[in-house]
Amino acid sequence: MKNIIKLLVLLPLFTMTACDDLFEPAIENNRDLDAMYSDPDYALGVLANGYILLPYNTSPTSDVATDDAVSNDNSNTWRAMATGAWTSQNDPASQWKNCYNAIQYLNLFLERVESVPFSQTENIQTMFVDSYSGEAYGLRAVYMYFLLRAHGGIGTDGQLLGVPIKTVSESPESDFSQPRDTYAACIEQILSDCDKAIELLPLDYKDKHTESEIPQKYLDLGINTDQYDRVNGVYRAGRISGRIVEAVRAQVALMAASPAFAESGITWEEAANSAGTVLQRIDGINGIDADGYTWYCNTSEIAGLGNGSNPPEIIWRASYSDSNTLEGDNFPPSLYGNGRVNPTQNLVDAFPMANGYPIDNSNSDYDANDPYANRDPRLATYIITNESTAGNATITTGSYGTNNDAINRESGHSTRTGYYMRKHLRFDCNLDPNYNTQQRHYSARIRYTEIFLDYAEAANEAWGPKGQGSFGFSAYDVIKAIRTRAGVGTDNGDPYLEACANSQDQMRELIRNERRLELCFENIRFYDLRRWNADLTEAAQGVNISRGSGGRLTYTPIQVEERSYQPYMVYGPIPYNDVLNFGFVQNQGW
Repeated sequence: MKNIIKLLVLLPLFTMTACDDLFEPAIENNRDLDAMYSDPDYALGVLANGYILLPYNTSPTSDVATDDAVSNDNSNTWRAMATGAWTSQNDPASQWKNCYNAIQYLNLFLERVESVPFSQTENIQTMFVDSYSGEAYGLRAVYMYFLLRAHGGIGTDGQLLGVPIKTVSESPESDFSQPRDTYAACIEQILSDCDKAIELLPLDYKDKHTESEIPQKYLDLGINTDQYDRVNGVYRAGRISGRIVEAVRAQVALMAASPAFAESGITWEEAANSAGTVLQRIDGINGIDADGYTWYCNTSEIAGLGNGSNPPEIIWRASYSDSNTLEGDNFPPSLYGNGRVNPTQNLVDAFPMANGYPIDNSNSDYDANDPYANRDPRLATYIITNESTAGNATITTGSYGTNNDAINRESGHSTRTGYYMRKHLRFDCNLDPNYNTQQRHYSARIRYTEIFLDYAEAANEAWGPKGQGSFGFSAYDVIKAIRTRAGVGTDNGDPYLEACANSQDQMRELIRNERRLELCFENIRFYDLRRWNADLTEAAQGVNISRGSGGRLTYTPIQVEERSYQPYMVYGPIPYNDVLNFGFVQNQGW
């Protein structure tokens, strides 16, 4: 740990300048932290590390360690983890080092920000200090959330523990054997940081704020709208804002209220209220984006992104880039891809029929000999099934296929399950070396659909399927809107949903399934299963499709990969070296 702190002191700090989406850092070496007191750009470079180290993934990673997907890459660390190699010394889910590095930078910034000369005008200086401090508090809450999600758990002492809370910067002389704080104390700290951030930040960065959007304390100082825009204008769009922090708070509250962390003291009602606050700002159910479930390939919408602007589905996103990296990793081999993420039969079976019934329901009209017909449209939207079209090509995953798209070909790039991932990919990319056409992508950090589903889950637990709290809409209303948007149950009034609305248990099952479908391949299910105390050991299944005489297809289930998890793995480990060197209480079983 001391070496980490020394590294943090010596690491280059970065200068931020305005750019299309956020900032482009420039390295400035060999300067002491006291330079912050005379150089605002240098000070903002310290804050910039809170963005540079953000722990959001830009592609599916943890999904291949769940029942939703497998990887065809033998060296994939999440695949190894899911099949028995997860230890406190080998933890691809660890957030320990990265998050604490970021928190160190944020604490350094918070300790010095009030003395940084952002403006010679006192009132403008006050607003800059407040707003940048709000960013630091909000970012610190994000990092604590990721730390808790990865490392919180039942310690060997039987307590529900979190991680060490660090609200002051450390030096090589600091005491690094600070014990783990309780999980409840960590949640309290995160929510406190969220409250501070929300108080100090604008709801959104934009030009032409109205007077009603200016906090009263600034109005009392005589601040006008032009001055407020100078500090909180659109040039800062893309950085953490009040709206984003409210969404982070909702994520934190949902996690803390969940079965695995129920001792946190956070109730389902508090979780529902946190999510409801975010959704009220877009008029609740009326604000659901009709194209939100295809945010990653809404081409005209993506082409128009600029200056940190967000589509209606997105609360927070990363900067965009023109690339075909995702396609190179995940296109089928015939499209010059590596086919890395292979959806499972387990996930395919979770998509209902278009009439809304699960495929194992007697009213579903599911045909095992034509399994992809009349299904929830999201199945074809998110997954490439046998003989479906991808771009201008027909992808044959059945064993009768004539190229490496077919299941388990020796190329090392073919599917192991009989399916390829379609979600996240743009099929107007062309990986043919003769063309190598790239397209614009961005990764969504927080989507409104996730917060709608957070609300549905918490509201159902707090008030039942149709309880509305103070928000005017219920868990039932959310799920109906999401399924209607997808085209599920639209021709028959969705009788399966109506039946679930009479039972909290049935609605819980439906909400969890809708969450699985809507958020698939977004690095969420691995953590959902664990916070629910759900079974992690369901083997990953696939299908071998063969063709007989007359062209008749036969669908034979196959087991692709066993999952080797132990019950204690609901909670992740504390890194072995930190337990060894600093005496931290380890989580049970590790």
